[in-house]
Amino acid sequence: MRWERRRRARRLLVQALYQQQLTGSDADEILSQFRLREDYGRADTEFFTDLLRAATARRDELDRQISAASDIPVERIDPVERAVLWTALAEMQGRGTGRAVAINEAIELARQFGADHGYRFVNAVLDRWSRATPEARSDPDADHAD
Repeated sequence: MRWERRRRARRLLVQALYQQQLTGSDADEILSQFRLREDYGRADTEFFTDLLRAATARRDELDRQISAASDIPVERIDPVERAVLWTALAEMQGRGTGRAVAINEAIELARQFGADHGYRFVNAVLDRWSRATPEARSDPDADHAD
């Protein structure tokens, strides 16, 4: 199913963005490494590639958006939660995924990979961002799963 492949792609993307923070590798290096993974073929690879490139290219802009919606400076946010936030914001803004779907998926990713209560922080930041972003509030597909 399409949603399962996208969920796998999101999971891989959080791992890729986390790795990128630790290694400083560019999107092409990360992509070549992830293509070798056994689980890569079970994900929506186009979705993964598009979001990896978008999150990498728009990193400064995404960080500004996170800063505006968070009381914690971006550089002090846990790298896992930061990767989850980049994933959700890049997806909502670049792929047109509905707000509710992207936020729900982000919360689940933060539960899976983040600190004990990191999902609450991710939810709060994305909620603040979506309330402050008119396009996010008026998204006609906000309640439809992809």
